Amino acid sequence: MKTHILAFVVVFFSLNCTSQQPRKLSAAMQKFGSEVPAVYSGIMPDNNGELYFVSVKTGDTSWMSDKEPFYTLDNIRIEPKGTENGLFFDFNNNQFFGTLYYGLFAKNDAQYPQPVYFRMSSKIIEGKAEIDISILKEKYDIAGWEKSGKAKVGYRITDNYGNIIYNGNINIKGVGPFEVDMSIIAGPYVNRLSDEDVVIWFETNRPCSPIVVVDGKQTADSITNSEAGIRHEIKIDNLHPDTKYDYTVHYGDNELSYSFKTAPKPGSRTPFTFAYTSDSRAGSGGGERDIYGVNGYVMKKMAVLAAFHGSAFFQFTGDMINGYSSSIGETNLEYANWKKAVEPVWHYLPFNIGAGNHEALVNAFDDGSQYSISVDKFPFSTKSAETTFSNNFVNSKNGPQSEDGEYYDPNKSKPDFPEYGETVYYYTYDNVAVIVLNSNYWYAPSTNMIPEIGGNPHGYIMDNQLKWFEEKIIELNNNLNIDHIFVTIHTPAFPNGGHANNDMWYFGNNNIRPTVAGAPVKKGIIERRDEFLNIMINKSEKVVALLCGDEHNYSRMRLTKKTPIYPEGYKGKELKVSRPFWQITNGSAGAPYYGQEQLPWSESVEKFSTQYALMLLDVDGKKVSLRVINPDTLEEIETVDLK
Repeated sequence: MKTHILAFVVVFFSLNCTSQQPRKLSAAMQKFGSEVPAVYSGIMPDNNGELYFVSVKTGDTSWMSDKEPFYTLDNIRIEPKGTENGLFFDFNNNQFFGTLYYGLFAKNDAQYPQPVYFRMSSKIIEGKAEIDISILKEKYDIAGWEKSGKAKVGYRITDNYGNIIYNGNINIKGVGPFEVDMSIIAGPYVNRLSDEDVVIWFETNRPCSPIVVVDGKQTADSITNSEAGIRHEIKIDNLHPDTKYDYTVHYGDNELSYSFKTAPKPGSRTPFTFAYTSDSRAGSGGGERDIYGVNGYVMKKMAVLAAFHGSAFFQFTGDMINGYSSSIGETNLEYANWKKAVEPVWHYLPFNIGAGNHEALVNAFDDGSQYSISVDKFPFSTKSAETTFSNNFVNSKNGPQSEDGEYYDPNKSKPDFPEYGETVYYYTYDNVAVIVLNSNYWYAPSTNMIPEIGGNPHGYIMDNQLKWFEEKIIELNNNLNIDHIFVTIHTPAFPNGGHANNDMWYFGNNNIRPTVAGAPVKKGIIERRDEFLNIMINKSEKVVALLCGDEHNYSRMRLTKKTPIYPEGYKGKELKVSRPFWQITNGSAGAPYYGQEQLPWSESVEKFSTQYALMLLDVDGKKVSLRVINPDTLEEIETVDLK
């Protein structure tokens, strides 16, 4: 019977595609930039270049839905116009009604600057609103604009129901009439920090050629990397280890000043702390718990608490946003809201970001189900989830290229897979190495449809990434300056609360695996999980812990050779655990909570909590300890020695 269905589909494809193939591919290439990637199956264009998917099993046709949402970063983060008394906002959308709150940033008033909203606001009517700056004078003029003719204005956009859509800022000049001035609208952020260099990056409202002055000196890199544009990444090098530097970003006639501290010399074994959490997508309760896809309330508290405890850097691994969108503009808006929530702290210390399943950016084929049939958005070079993620952050660029060249690559002569970009990488700080992996690469959210359409299921590490990971573990094993390795990935090897049906478990179903160009790969999810664990546990004594997220709770699990980790009746090769090993899951940055589930390894879970949780890892030479604190109440959840 299956043979007959397949024959019908082949004939159907032939009748509807062969005679018009050149015309269809041309139209599709005009609309999507390239043909359908060879790694997918059953996706094709019609005469107008519109894409659809045909199921081999049922013959049903699902058309791709590519409708732009109401809110995107481009139509919300617009540049206002100066007026006699303030600023005029035109969102070019007569269906948009809401409220625009506004206020000033105090001049040189705080280490972590934030706007103070005024008691008055402005209604957004048919997409237009005007705010009055002229009334923010005398006792309300905390920016000093009456004397200087300059101010930084903060504003908040909400819809007609009070939902927060975006928090922004803009510089103004004049004392009436007012003009929009050159502004840094995102950042500056500190990233790629080492013992001898750092990258300062930011976005401006208009193209400019900014410079960065460090400790009063303009660096060579600040000059050579200051091409006119709106996105700026400026590398500062020739720095000294373990040194605090003041830096000033000059843009137009304006400047912003903050500081950073370089890492200690590798292997110096200076005591330090770093922070970890994940899963800050929108929570319940309204207000800042949902700033269009982000729990800004909790994430801001996470950042401030990390800074208060002197964290050298912050590792965040996945599900920062609601995501699962087919719109790059909407995804960019959610990313912008996440960055804005932690921005005051990010001026000073690096936030190193990993990807999760909610960072998914998809082509969705509407089959009538709640979530449609979804695959990683293409063309991969410009629209994939990996490309969009990399365009929004500045992480190290030292990971694997892609899954091209593996045995399952359908076309060795050209790229077929998305590039990993900045979703997989590693970095070091003194005697610690952190390896950031991506268990949602080339992610296809519709797990049950992967055998037909293709894609990678949630939690699966594909071959090239695993090979790169093992190579890095071996390299770091041989690095005498590194005592401790932390591996971080969004999906736990052992789910404990909320994800028993997926992650690296799927209720023990080893049949779950990627499908490439119609063919399943050789290894199933349980086999791949064991290969991953084997590298961390049996091939390195330096790996302290696997730091995960995905489950919206905190759990600390101690894996030993006695821990049961297989489904009943499992017939595959079983992993031999040579030493006790920590898996610590912390998806407690504001997403809706999950309670604990009973699983084969539940007796090995030593701590479980549904509180918001910030992990502070204290490294002191050969010793590593962990403090876990609720950033909302400052309650200590636990303190434990890890090594």
